[in-house]
Amino acid sequence: MPATPRTSGQLFLRGALDALALPAWVVGMSLFAVGSLAGETGFPAGAAVLSTLLIWAGPAQVIFFAGIAAGTALPAIALAVGLSSIRLLPMTMSVLPMLREQAKDAPRQILVAHYVTVTVWVEALRRLPAMPPDARLPYYLGFANTCLGLCAVTTFIGYSLVGALPLPLAAGLLFLTPTFFTLSLAAGARGTSDWFAIGAGFVLAPLSTALVGKDIDLLVTGLVGGTAAYLFGRPRRGAA
Repeated sequence: MPATPRTSGQLFLRGALDALALPAWVVGMSLFAVGSLAGETGFPAGAAVLSTLLIWAGPAQVIFFAGIAAGTALPAIALAVGLSSIRLLPMTMSVLPMLREQAKDAPRQILVAHYVTVTVWVEALRRLPAMPPDARLPYYLGFANTCLGLCAVTTFIGYSLVGALPLPLAAGLLFLTPTFFTLSLAAGARGTSDWFAIGAGFVLAPLSTALVGKDIDLLVTGLVGGTAAYLFGRPRRGAA
């Protein structure tokens, strides 16, 4: 395993290179489809790119552009976008403690929180714990900024190619991120409780959608499945 770089610039660069190795391209392809959707609904290219930089969540951006196209009231769109992004709250809460030593003030914590997406979260959980605390923030910013920057570019490309992307292909590109997320979780699973949590997610997801709807189904799935996995693994941790 290569030695951890020590300067902030080296750590930032390492994070950027790790993102470009695969994760940034996966999430970037999903935002390619969002750019195409923005173009089809008549938004300017700048608005499409700005939505990626500010919202930074593919499903929420789809809700935003589709809602505008359908003539939905702006407060209702804002509420739907907010509810769709609640799923990121537990992820943010699990990442912030690993970065709090360097991101002590509120502005930096808000910045760190803004970068949290499924891809950034799962890679942060895999990579940051093994790093010295003072090395985590520059690495995280390099990784997250590279993902965000590449997604802004692919959003613009998708916008420029509007009409050239078949609908099934666009839907498939949006599906890349959850597929990558699932494979990364499986690769990072270390114990029985980890596999229990993954299995619980697959089982509970359709039930949550049927019971509470599509706005907070992922939040309910994570809360119930994660709690069950924690309780399942607790006796084993106590025995250890």
